[in-house]
Amino acid sequence: MDKSLGDIQREVDEYISQFKEGYFGPLSMMARMSEEVGELAREVNHRFGEKPKKADEAENSIELELGDILFITVCFANSLGIDLTEAHNKVMHKFNTRDAGRWTPKNTD
Repeated sequence: MDKSLGDIQREVDEYISQFKEGYFGPLSMMARMSEEVGELAREVNHRFGEKPKKADEAENSIELELGDILFITVCFANSLGIDLTEAHNKVMHKFNTRDAGRWTPKNTD
């Protein structure tokens, strides 16, 4: 089933709202995000870099690490009352205007 960013934000909020602790504070959220990005970097390095996994290391995947980053990003946005669809729209507008002539377009023949 396809989900919009709004659907995802609501789903995460329903999950977090079950618990008395609720969302972490912004500094803790930033630390968690940094931790998850580090785990993604490790997986990318194992898969595409020069550092193979040790035989006893758990199998993780880039997909799951990206999923963790998405989850913490949604938690961060929800905790600060940020609509990620609106944030995405603003970022795309910025890229489409600021970077309009920056990249070489694909041939449209």
